[in-house]
Amino acid sequence: MLKKCLFPAAGYGTRFLPATKSMPKEMMPIVSKPLIEYGVEEALQAGMSDICIVTGRGKRSLEDHFDVNYELEHQISGTDKENLLSDIRSVIDQCSFSYTRQREMKGLGHAVLTGQTLIGDQPFGMVLADDLCINLGGPGVLAQMAQLYKQFRCSIVAVQEVPEDEVHKYGVISGQYISEDLIRVENMVEKPAKEDAPSNLAIIGRYILTPDIFDLIHDTQPGKGGEIQITDALMAQAQRGCVMAYKFKGERFDCGSIEGFIEATNYCYDNLYT
Repeated sequence: MLKKCLFPAAGYGTRFLPATKSMPKEMMPIVSKPLIEYGVEEALQAGMSDICIVTGRGKRSLEDHFDVNYELEHQISGTDKENLLSDIRSVIDQCSFSYTRQREMKGLGHAVLTGQTLIGDQPFGMVLADDLCINLGGPGVLAQMAQLYKQFRCSIVAVQEVPEDEVHKYGVISGQYISEDLIRVENMVEKPAKEDAPSNLAIIGRYILTPDIFDLIHDTQPGKGGEIQITDALMAQAQRGCVMAYKFKGERFDCGSIEGFIEATNYCYDNLYT
């Protein structure tokens, strides 16, 4: 039912300069694995094996990572280092990868619209790789949302409670509670001031989107800085039909920030590598 997953990966990653001057932020390693590989593994666990990546200038290493490196594999063949490539080999064998380039940075909505050529007319998952989500001993966040999609057949966004003094960093939702962890969205505001926020439930980088989102983004007017916001299109979708917000099970780390990146590295080292 859900086979494709979109990875917007054209952003500059300016919070990690100078490291991201020549290296995509999605290739920043958490211990020994780049962020985007964690995201692709999460998508694969949710049954989404068609990986669609929106790239930009200086992002060729993303394509190289999900490809065979014959010279490297020949050099380490038969050594104890060969097993270090087992995870990425498995991902490459199970997934297909397609790429398109976003020529201008005009916001997340524009990145999603750029990916339409890869997605086509079908529902899809979406992962923002710098939001690292880990659910130890249980299904990943995208797999949890895929199960909900089977029931509701509408767009779904992952949300979590954040401190009120941080709501200005996120898209924030409010709505009618269907259950303890599921909300039918009635209001959605992009990066509101603390006093204007409808709640402290912030959208994080996991989505399931129905294909009508593309037409809604196309009709969305640019906002601050000339950016097209996905939250504006989702709000229009909620007004016309239905958008659900899901309070997921698991840990989430904002690896676009230095503090979150260090926290994620320590957590993964303690729980996944030792």
